Amino acid sequence: MLPPPPRQPPPQARAARGAVSLQRAFLRGPLGVLRLLQLLAGAAFWITIATSRYQGPVHFALFVSVLFWLLTLALYFLTLLGKQELVPVLGSRWLAVNVAHDLLAAALYGAAMGIMIGQTQSHSYCNLKDYQMSCAYHAFLAAAVCGGLCLGLYLLSALYGGCRHCQGEREVA
Repeated sequence: MLPPPPRQPPPQARAARGAVSLQRAFLRGPLGVLRLLQLLAGAAFWITIATSRYQGPVHFALFVSVLFWLLTLALYFLTLLGKQELVPVLGSRWLAVNVAHDLLAAALYGAAMGIMIGQTQSHSYCNLKDYQMSCAYHAFLAAAVCGGLCLGLYLLSALYGGCRHCQGEREVA
């Protein structure tokens, strides 16, 4: 006589596709390091702007910095965890998506840096030794420097990813 069938089926093993694995090659590679530097410089950019008294076109610079900080954070963690397939249609072209993101970020950070340079120049009157009123000159100057750093990091990342793409690579790590 056979034993009765189990009431519940045995638990299925997780499929390899659904498993989360840390991509150590990406973490230690040039693109992983560049992403971390982009996140640090981008955070410095938008925190510097957000803590100053800003108005007018600086809103665009703040929008660009926060938007690309969040997008870079998402790209970093999706790549680090090996979950590119969660992005519909684009997951199969992950390196090209990263290069396009970096080029767009570089272009918009260039515009944001230009805005911050313009704001720094328009507030240069309060860079005097005996000026008593509060002034955003130093914050705008620091934001312009951080914007230039972000621009350079995104251009470097796009160049690296573009070279890998031209060599026939399809994976980021």
